[in-house]
Amino acid sequence: MDLLKAFFVGGLICVVGQVLMDLTKLTPGRILVGFVVAGVFLGAVGVYEPLVNWAGAGATVPLTGFGYNLVKGTKEAIATDGLAGVLTGALTAGAGGVTAAVLCGLLVSFVTKPRAK
Repeated sequence: MDLLKAFFVGGLICVVGQVLMDLTKLTPGRILVGFVVAGVFLGAVGVYEPLVNWAGAGATVPLTGFGYNLVKGTKEAIATDGLAGVLTGALTAGAGGVTAAVLCGLLVSFVTKPRAK
């Protein structure tokens, strides 16, 4: 049942992105940034936490989950480090995701041949 919940929520987030690409003139990059900002906002107001608890990876793997992770890390760092946590919390929480993205990009660059558009 957990897999179905994760698939449903992750798929729903992807459907929203596809609808935005099809019905608006927003570029994919702007939509992706919008997803991160939406995750930050929903995480800050406490709406995204119940969705993460219910759907698991379906809510944490998409970019909205990355934004939520930044907010969660910042809140935890503020609780432990005080005001300095505002600067360090998001960086600490997002370091694993950013590192994985950079390493995957590097590996793909070894296998593919980049071309200019």
